[in-house]
Amino acid sequence: MSIEPSRESVPTHVDQLVLVRHGESVGNLADADARRRGLGRLDLDTRDPDTPLSDQGRQQAGVLARAVAALDPDEQPEVVLSSPYARAAQTAHVVTERLRLRPTLDERLRERDLGVFDGLTGAGIRESYPDEAERRARLGKFYYRPPGGESWTDVALRVRHVLVDLAAVYAGRRVWVFTHQAVIMSFRLVLEGLDEQRLLELDRDEPLGNCSLTRYRRGAEGPLELVSFADTSHLEDSETEETHETAASEVG
Repeated sequence: MSIEPSRESVPTHVDQLVLVRHGESVGNLADADARRRGLGRLDLDTRDPDTPLSDQGRQQAGVLARAVAALDPDEQPEVVLSSPYARAAQTAHVVTERLRLRPTLDERLRERDLGVFDGLTGAGIRESYPDEAERRARLGKFYYRPPGGESWTDVALRVRHVLVDLAAVYAGRRVWVFTHQAVIMSFRLVLEGLDEQRLLELDRDEPLGNCSLTRYRRGAEGPLELVSFADTSHLEDSETEETHETAASEVG
């Protein structure tokens, strides 16, 4: 007997929830370069929490800021939360400066901790940790936890706690959250009651671009309903390039 995921236990009392992925970071560029050159490790001298936006990432954030400022007042954010990691916090600050809002940093919105895999490409993981690469392949991306790091289910637990607090503190408000790919996908998992297979299909088939918007609005029945996913239309008419990349933790 299969058990269908349920949304009934998820508190969703905010009026609108918009999830913003950070702009392109220096780490995104280092990852792409390492993969292109077949390297095992990224050429990066900052901690993951301190890795800033790239020049293009700052431009993307600026384009988003102008788009948000041009929204009708009843569509603009009332509350802004952000991951404390530099690339997300910088994106949030660029946008909120135009709205005279101050983002609240919440460590539960940080990127997934990769533990000993931090800074490694898939090739580097297979070379340095072949037993772990085999274990991950056997267990699967969703449940696998790298040594010293987090699984996707660990991130989902953080997201569940955030949603409980949003319902208690910001009921009826428009909340924008500036965060990271794994966190946004975990919001989808929880809010839409997705199962492992569907979540991984979405992660594989629908790239989550830098500075993209994923929007939820409270429906007539109460729960938040998905309005758009990975929307980068605000970048289309600008001179700023849309960027995507594969997560640095991929082994396969």
